[in-house]
Amino acid sequence: MSYIKSIHVQNIRTHESLAIDLSGGATVITGDNGVGKTSLLEAVYIALQGSSFKGADKDIVSYGKTWWRIDLEFDDGLKRTVKFDSQKQTGRKQFTINDKQMYRLSSNHKYPVVLFEPDDLRLLHGSPTRRRLFIDHFISQLDPLYSVTLRKYDRALKQRNSLLKKQYIKNDELFVWDIALSEHGAYIIQQRISFIEEINRKLNDAYNEIAQSNDIVSIHYSYTLIDSIQQKLLNELHATAEKDKILGYTSTGPHRHDVIFKYNNETAHLIASRGEVRSLILALKFLEIDIILQLTGVYPIVLLDDVFSELDEHRQKKLSIYDHQSILTTTQLSFKNKQFTEVRLT
Repeated sequence: MSYIKSIHVQNIRTHESLAIDLSGGATVITGDNGVGKTSLLEAVYIALQGSSFKGADKDIVSYGKTWWRIDLEFDDGLKRTVKFDSQKQTGRKQFTINDKQMYRLSSNHKYPVVLFEPDDLRLLHGSPTRRRLFIDHFISQLDPLYSVTLRKYDRALKQRNSLLKKQYIKNDELFVWDIALSEHGAYIIQQRISFIEEINRKLNDAYNEIAQSNDIVSIHYSYTLIDSIQQKLLNELHATAEKDKILGYTSTGPHRHDVIFKYNNETAHLIASRGEVRSLILALKFLEIDIILQLTGVYPIVLLDDVFSELDEHRQKKLSIYDHQSILTTTQLSFKNKQFTEVRLT
């Protein structure tokens, strides 16, 4: 399996120029707060997934600079470069992969990544939007058509919402967008339910291995799948049309659905302790790795941003089981592990 051998960043947030070597196993980047540990994970994520998990392209450039650049080199000699220059007319990133240039990473040029950051620990207690984004990103890495369908759904939703804000609306005008939303929405719902079922088959065992317990945990989708999901969505859009005209937005559809976590058959965020939530999120990340490997045959690169401070020593050691590449950040290691390669930033 190929792994990232080195990374060089220029004008990325606090880094004017920084190059580090990485291990094919676990590399732990340590250093005080503010030295730019997360920025290195962000750079890897951009190069492999095409966009940042923290901000827009223009937000990444160092203060007073107009451009940034990321260079990755893999152990097999392959190279990947990302450049952004705010002064260029295109105003877009440019990717170079093995001498081939492009402005957007297609699905076949994206490399699977599993990201674990402190915000993930608020997944259960956060908004439904956060949980939808979690499942949508998970599925998008495995199904290129899913991300395309999400974009089509979002465009149709914006058009329908724009129409709903008008004073006078003909039902025929709404019907065009109802058809589009029901078509794209049906696929989104089907895939969400399918992947949630796949997670559920393994989640309980993964959780209890980490938590050393006999609890029952599960994950559920807030919408029931029926034979003709497209027709059901179309009927719901028609039924809520008058209410939507008053509200000025579309009140039904997969953009309003939720992902529900259960702990011993109760709503998890109401009864699970902080430690139990940590174990549940960690179990989800392990399953994300396993499912990506199972369905693609590719080990994802694992990025863990400052999560050691949120995990006790037992759970920290669980992060060291990977036999493939992972990059972790922390202010300092609370235990020594010879499987880790430490890179200290100052």
